[in-house]
Amino acid sequence: MGLTLDLAPISTTSVVLITKALNTLVAVTELFRVDNLHAKPVEGDAEILRGLTITVNEGEVHAIMGPNGSGKSTLANTLLASPEYEVVSGKVFFHGEEITEWPTDARAKAGIFLGFQYPQEIAGVSVIQFLRQALSARKGIDLSVLELRLSAMSWMKRLGMDSSFVDRYLNEGFSGGEKKRNEIMQMAILEPEVAILDETDSGLDIDALRIVASGIREVRKERPKMGIVLITHYQRLLDELQPDFVHIMVDGRIVKSGGMEIAQELEKSGYEAYRD
Repeated sequence: MGLTLDLAPISTTSVVLITKALNTLVAVTELFRVDNLHAKPVEGDAEILRGLTITVNEGEVHAIMGPNGSGKSTLANTLLASPEYEVVSGKVFFHGEEITEWPTDARAKAGIFLGFQYPQEIAGVSVIQFLRQALSARKGIDLSVLELRLSAMSWMKRLGMDSSFVDRYLNEGFSGGEKKRNEIMQMAILEPEVAILDETDSGLDIDALRIVASGIREVRKERPKMGIVLITHYQRLLDELQPDFVHIMVDGRIVKSGGMEIAQELEKSGYEAYRD
């Protein structure tokens, strides 16, 4: 005894809609992945990261928001293999390759960039000297100061920085806004594939914030496949950059993910609603 299925014919309109939907599908390329990461300070036993997982695909901007003490800066430093932190368990992947054991310099050369919350001053080393050494190491070639200066001048103009800026000692005597703009210029010139920006908006007034946000947008135009992880307390940077994903981090792990509506929820309810 045979089984007959009475299937209704598919309309021409349905075929057109299905075809359009298939044509809009874009292949997603995984760029950076953190899988169930646990980490603690080298000098201490208490875990700060407690099973954090996040995936960043090419061209995506992810924002991580959380209260003080939630582990945001620990995450940033652990992802760049800071010697102050130790991975207890979990894995970190870059382009599908596990890099959990890679040292800081290997990660930086591969194209992972960290913008510091508190950039350090380095007396006696000019901005242009620092950039030349860093970019030469990143690219594996010995760059001339002249060609680098031309690139730096272009980015300084976009970031509203004085042309004499690159001849000053790195971060020495810089205002908060100058330090953060310098970090964005470094990101632009070093051409990373993943940029982790640790509270780039910290200490900035609204005008400086807009300049920094504009700089980030300019870098994204130049490098549309670059992935960005924004770590912040405040919604104002997100309003400027409109990230693809917003994650709430509490007690060393991500407890909720979504879009900009997550940041708007935080404005109303605060972090208390997300604590255990």
